[in-house]
Amino acid sequence: MILATTTVANVDQFLKVFGETGAEKRAMHGSKGSTVFRDPSEENRVWAIFEWDEQGWTEFVSDPEVPPILKDAGHLAKPEAALLLGTYRA
Repeated sequence: MILATTTVANVDQFLKVFGETGAEKRAMHGSKGSTVFRDPSEENRVWAIFEWDEQGWTEFVSDPEVPPILKDAGHLAKPEAALLLGTYRA
């Protein structure tokens, strides 16, 4: 599982590209799906939880075809993965 965040120019445009072109490219790198949240205190910050391993994430962010997809989605910054500190029951 990967938790990532970024800021975008327009959330609707981001969601459109994220759900289409971005989803196709993520699947090519092994992503099994994602859930997207809008930050409650920063209107243009989004968070995504991916069903993905770190190797797939690393391959995705290194793929030379990804920057144009991010640009089309309106990213204002490169997506950043959060550091996993632990997994707990209940």
